Amino acid sequence: MTQDELKRAAALAALDYIEDDSIVGVGTGSTVNHFIDGLAGMRGRIRGAVSSSEASSKRLAAHGIQVFDLNDVDSLPVYVDGADEIDAGFAMIKGGGGALTREKIVAAVSQRFVCICDASKRVQTLGRFPLPVEVIPMARSHVARELARLGGEPRLREGFVTDNGNLILDLHGLAIDDPAGTEARINQIVGVVTNGLFAARGADLLLLAGAQGVERFQRA
Repeated sequence: MTQDELKRAAALAALDYIEDDSIVGVGTGSTVNHFIDGLAGMRGRIRGAVSSSEASSKRLAAHGIQVFDLNDVDSLPVYVDGADEIDAGFAMIKGGGGALTREKIVAAVSQRFVCICDASKRVQTLGRFPLPVEVIPMARSHVARELARLGGEPRLREGFVTDNGNLILDLHGLAIDDPAGTEARINQIVGVVTNGLFAARGADLLLLAGAQGVERFQRA
């Protein structure tokens, strides 16, 4: 199977966890696009969705799925999203598509986080994939200096602005042995909106697609 076929298999497996008459939390990215396409076949059974990005909102709407504002929703039974990396403790790096802040907000409101990805995303130590950090534009240089003190190399994501109007610094070369501690430390830097470590709120269920099919791992 190609990587795209693996992504699709993981995405479609997540449909098993969608409750009838519910509002579904929907993430962002190429794997999630397959999930949205699959969710279209269930649109008569669900109330709609809350989306973590403008791109996902447009794709949902194109399928005739109502998109709700999160402020009008008290909680979400399930949030489905991908990961750029995920470790054995279900901590993740996310934000390769730049939607990390909205993804983190939707995840915080959700009762269950279902992570969908192909087997290449599972790692022993997070950090091979650059860690995205969303920053207020005027604080870019200050935040970059502070991030460099952690031992990595921050690089501005050129020509990119988030849906919130902010910038992304991608932190390269940082081996993350303590995801929760690193997440909290970076978020303490003045000018940081949030970072792409999802450790304080990691995944609850991992649907991992490989050559043998989709494996399902539950967080202990």
